[in-house]
Amino acid sequence: MAEAGDDPREVPWHPRFAARVVGHRAGAAHFAGAFAAGKLHHAWLLTGPRGIGKATLAWKMAGHVLDAARAGGASASDRLVLPPDSATAHWLAGRSHPDLFVLERQLNDGKPRRLKAEISVDDARALSHFFSHTAGAGGWRVAIIDAADDLSGESANALLKLVEEPPPRSLLLMVAHRPGGLLRTLKSRCTRLALSPLSDDEVMTVLRDLPLEPRIAEATLAEAAALSGGSPGRALELAASAGAEAFAAFRQMKHFGAAQKIELANRFARRTATLDDFNIFAGLLLGWLAGLARERATGNDGANLAAAHQKISHSIHRTNALNLDRRQAVIDAVTLIDDALRAV
Repeated sequence: MAEAGDDPREVPWHPRFAARVVGHRAGAAHFAGAFAAGKLHHAWLLTGPRGIGKATLAWKMAGHVLDAARAGGASASDRLVLPPDSATAHWLAGRSHPDLFVLERQLNDGKPRRLKAEISVDDARALSHFFSHTAGAGGWRVAIIDAADDLSGESANALLKLVEEPPPRSLLLMVAHRPGGLLRTLKSRCTRLALSPLSDDEVMTVLRDLPLEPRIAEATLAEAAALSGGSPGRALELAASAGAEAFAAFRQMKHFGAAQKIELANRFARRTATLDDFNIFAGLLLGWLAGLARERATGNDGANLAAAHQKISHSIHRTNALNLDRRQAVIDAVTLIDDALRAV
C-alpha cells in the first residue's frame, strides 16, 4: 500500500475509521441476521449513489464477521457496531488485518503519483491468491472491492471465477456506484443491497462526526447537506470547495458596496475557478436565500426575497447555458439581494 501522504483516499475520515454506520439500518440488519443464522451468502453487492456510505457499511460488515469469528460466535448487534478498543478494530484501522483484502485502484509510479484508471487484472489475481491461503482465527477471509465500477474487463472476469467457485468461509463485499455497467453474470451471483440516499438530518450527523480541521461552519454544512442529494460525500465536497469558501465570504460581508461585490466576483475569474465552483456557490446562495424568504414569508421583505431568488436562479441558468461572465452574474445576484433587503 502507498504511504498515506501519496494516496488522496487516505484521510482521517476514511470508511475504516467510522465509529458507526448512519442510515442503512435495514441493509445492516439483513446482513447481520444472515450471519447470525449461519446463512451468509458469500458475495454481496452494495449499490446506490456515490458518497452515501456504501464503503463504510462494507467495512463494518467485514469487521462484524471478522470480530465475531475471532470471538467464536456471531454478534447480537444488528447495527454492525465494532468495539473501538477491540483488536479487530485496531487491525482494520491500520489496514493490517491478516484475513482482510481490499481490492482497489493502485497508485502509478509517476511524479506526482496518481490513482490508476482501473483495477488491474494482476490485483484481481492477487485477491484470488489471498483466498487460497488458510485463514487465521475463526477461519473467515473477507475482501472489500471498492469499487467494482473500477474493474477492467480482465479483472472483472478474474473476480467472476472467484465468485462462481468461492472457497469455504469466504466473503466478498463489492461496492458499486453504477451497477448497470457490471457483468450480468457477476451481479447475478451476488446478494444485492440497494442502499438509498440519507435524509438531510442523517447527512448532518455524518458531517458532524467527521474529524474536520479546520471546522466548517454549521450553516455551511447544513446548506451543503440540503444540496447533496442525501450523499455525505457530496456534501463534504460542497462544503470544502472554493464555491463554499466564496459563499462563506458572502455571508461575512457587512456592506454590499461596489468594491465588496467586485472582490467577491473576482473569485470566479475563469482562470482561477471552475464551473463546479460557481455552481456550488450559486446553489448555496440560492438555498440560503430560499430559507431566508421562508423565514420572512409574512412580511413584504419575504416577497421581495422570493422575487430575488427567482431572478437569480434565472440568471445563473442563463449564465451557464450561454457561457456568460460568471463574475457579472455574482455581482448581479448580490445586487438583487441587497435591493430586496433594503426594500420596505
